[in-house]
Amino acid sequence: MNYDVKDLSLADQGYDKIEWAEKRMPVLRIIRERFSKEKPLKGVRISCCLHVTTETANLVRTLKEGGAEVALCASNPLSTQDDVAASIVKHFEIPTFSIKGESDDVYYAHIKEALAFKPNVTMDDGADLVGALHMIALGRYEALHGTVRNWVEKLTAQEQKEIVNNIVGGSEETTTGVIRLKSMEKEGVLCFPIVAVNDAYTKHMFDNRYGTGQSTIDGILRATNLLFAGAQFVLAGYGWCGKGVAMRASGLGARVIVAEVNPLRALEALMDGYDVMKMEDAAPLGDIFITTTGDIHVLRKEHFELMKDGAIIGNSGHFNVEIDIDALEAMKAKKRNIRGAMDEYTLQNGKRIYLLGEGRLVNLACAEGHPSEVMDMSFANQALCAEHMWKNGKNLEKKVYSVPEEIDKNVAYLKLKSAGITIDELTEEQKIYLASWEMGT
Repeated sequence: MNYDVKDLSLADQGYDKIEWAEKRMPVLRIIRERFSKEKPLKGVRISCCLHVTTETANLVRTLKEGGAEVALCASNPLSTQDDVAASIVKHFEIPTFSIKGESDDVYYAHIKEALAFKPNVTMDDGADLVGALHMIALGRYEALHGTVRNWVEKLTAQEQKEIVNNIVGGSEETTTGVIRLKSMEKEGVLCFPIVAVNDAYTKHMFDNRYGTGQSTIDGILRATNLLFAGAQFVLAGYGWCGKGVAMRASGLGARVIVAEVNPLRALEALMDGYDVMKMEDAAPLGDIFITTTGDIHVLRKEHFELMKDGAIIGNSGHFNVEIDIDALEAMKAKKRNIRGAMDEYTLQNGKRIYLLGEGRLVNLACAEGHPSEVMDMSFANQALCAEHMWKNGKNLEKKVYSVPEEIDKNVAYLKLKSAGITIDELTEEQKIYLASWEMGT
């Protein structure tokens, strides 16, 4: 078995952590029990490009229990838990390519391994794997990272075709990846169907809001050990992730300012009790700045120039582009690592700005990501959507699809059931009454 992890001797330590997470993932456990009996994924090869954490370990073992052959690579260079990666290789015998802190070249070498696995189904967090597949399919080799491009160009035309033609469909975990894929669909270049797991109610309403909210604050606290009470917290973006971060920061006593470009979200933030203003007006006020937009250069040179001495900046959007780090580098007089996952930039005017986790996902670069209880629902959706795609993908158009409603509701039902909670059902009279409204009678 081919793999690339930091240290296989860490595997037993990682297994203990995976077991701890599993106890808090009852929905995925129920699905794994069914998969083990029915083997709905028998014959399918699945390449996963995900954050390599304890929760992901429980997802890929579920896919394997369902009969699938699985390969895993990291979707972020700083989110890998090395002991978990080792355990996935040793205890579950799943080819894993992931090392915390890996360089860009190593990161894309690992993407290459996931492509070389010749998957039938892909599972992405950020669409890097699917993006590379599409560059191969469209012959746009110049857009590939050099490590992947050199490998692809050595393949025969038939080998390249096999990699692309093997694909039945895929799924995407996160908002940023869904945006990329919907843009590809709009341009008419999407080569196979994708299920937008992020769009599931049981994903974005809980993972993005409660998961990102808690884990972002967790990452900031682990990196800084600062006091939130009384601090001025500036948040860029008020989508579901932003809502969760604002809620948790406010709950710890921070005074929250929201910067938005969407008037509807800005109004919502205002009515939720937060101050709303332009980033240029918030920049001189903030003690902590967090971006959750998915866009580029949300914090940039003109904002850095206005920030107070000691301002802390971090990103909770998927890619490390929301903070213009190149501009920060150009402005610095000196730089030093001050505290593990925090770098101090002393600007030429003498002011200091502190960057968390190299501008990458602060909840994973500085902490351990979302709690297992939240990822239980997200990864239950992933497992069930893999089953759905394997059964139905060949009959689907080359589009981005929402998670089927029956899957979304089933995940919610199983989560409630595992918590010992029951809910009401409609009476026959109520069903008839509602049906009459839907028919317009």
